[in-house]
Amino acid sequence: MKLLRFGPAGHEKPGLLDSDGVIRDLSAHLDDLSGHHLSRDALRELDHLDPTSLPAVPDDTRLGPCVGRVGKFICIGLNYSDHAAETGAEVPPEPVVFNKWTSAICGPHDNVVIPRGSQKTDWEVELGVVIGKGGRYIDEADALAHIAGYCVVNDISEREYQLERSGSWDKGKGCDTFGPLGPWLVTPDEIADPHDLAMWLEVDGHRYQDGSTRTMVYQVPFLISYLSRFMSLQPGDVISTGTPPGVGMGQKPPTYLKPGQHMRLGIDGLGEQHQTVVADPAS
Repeated sequence: MKLLRFGPAGHEKPGLLDSDGVIRDLSAHLDDLSGHHLSRDALRELDHLDPTSLPAVPDDTRLGPCVGRVGKFICIGLNYSDHAAETGAEVPPEPVVFNKWTSAICGPHDNVVIPRGSQKTDWEVELGVVIGKGGRYIDEADALAHIAGYCVVNDISEREYQLERSGSWDKGKGCDTFGPLGPWLVTPDEIADPHDLAMWLEVDGHRYQDGSTRTMVYQVPFLISYLSRFMSLQPGDVISTGTPPGVGMGQKPPTYLKPGQHMRLGIDGLGEQHQTVVADPAS
């Protein structure tokens, strides 16, 4: 299934995409795509519904982030060997873990706002993993059973704030609109191998990122198991698993986003995002 959320920001309803590409309203069956509604049993119940029995939603309806009420937005840094090489960094001996604040989350086609004073706002297409079954000390062999689905994430990053302002990476990762999620939450039965997915990102039609999850260093089951040693994972938590090469910081010379530019990005089987870059209205 391809699940989604639609409607005005802060008032999204749950839905699904049927086989004809029509958005269907699920709000008569659940209040949101969040929490316990993301368990395997709950998703199986949705899968038994006849999509044609659900109300159709107009094509021009805004898509919201594909998961609601996210508790934790956990990210992994330098997790692609070819991306680490382009930044001059060594592959870390353990996963680099940082956070994006949940206030960064926005819809897949919402505008991306450059923060006040920013000169180094960058892009990163990433595979997102959404937890459906919580747990602590999850065994790597059981980790895939904890996944509700996969989605596209654009890990927008302000490199000065991230790398030049001292302290953690978090201050350059969690600005408002820095976490577009979606368009769809795609259930695991539709993804044969999450470690063999082409992924790409374009700015104004120029393709900067053209990679694959094949070059991921720490794969999804290991990441789930590893993270669960340090925190309980809960239904609705999002794990963004790293980016392939081609980020703006890695260009020669470095290239960063400017107001008026357009990003288009996607991952095989998970759909596309489209964002316009705008200046912070407070700037």
